[in-house]
Amino acid sequence: MCELLGMSANVPTDIVFSFTGLMQRGGKTGPHKDGWGIGFYEGRGIRVFQDPKASSESEVAQLIQGYPIKSTAIIAHIRQANVGNVCLANTHPFVRELWGRSWCFAHNGQMPNFQGLTDFYQPIGTTDSEAAFCDLLNRIRHVFDTEPNYHELLPVLSQACAEYRQQGVFNCLLSNGEWLFSFCSSKLACITRRAPFGPATLKDADVKVDFQAETTKNDVVTVIATEPLTHDEQWTLYRAGQWRLWLDGECLASGIVD
Repeated sequence: MCELLGMSANVPTDIVFSFTGLMQRGGKTGPHKDGWGIGFYEGRGIRVFQDPKASSESEVAQLIQGYPIKSTAIIAHIRQANVGNVCLANTHPFVRELWGRSWCFAHNGQMPNFQGLTDFYQPIGTTDSEAAFCDLLNRIRHVFDTEPNYHELLPVLSQACAEYRQQGVFNCLLSNGEWLFSFCSSKLACITRRAPFGPATLKDADVKVDFQAETTKNDVVTVIATEPLTHDEQWTLYRAGQWRLWLDGECLASGIVD
């Protein structure tokens, strides 16, 4: 299956350290060689970089690792194709506009017989992932006429995820640039780094960083990944059916669906 990477922070932060580890799993230390992508929010704007090549061999990925873009909300993905051809149109993350915001989505899993609601939003590619994203946004548009706050939105998101989970494996990350929503169908982990910061070493690359030298005492940074990216930190594993909503690095709400 694919792998996810997300970040929520209270100050603009780069994700080069975690991104470097994830990129090794795209064809080098892992089988996810069918493309990769990453989205960085800057206010209501979003920078999206994608490449259908293996991330461990991608010159675009090398550019990102040497270009530390800072953001408070980031979603990244490496793909192991099971539904849809290997091409740019099928490369995560997917982005659509809703209520004047760019909504960004990435999925890990498979729902091979997924049939979503075809309405305002329609897939460009042929993945079950993008079809689920379009279905989710169409559901939201049907329920709300104007942009809801996250308290109002969460029941719709969690109910949709519960239904998607019944059709296969559905781990996902979703953001509107303000908050970051995460859902675990089978596998997801997170870590929140705050003062006192310490060192960390990647599992997939010979890279170590001392976060104390890179941060201030007020920084809060949460990283979400399919598999823990470091071997000397304590990651928290999600339970099956668990969702969490993050804002400024903090978990504002969480729950479990059947």
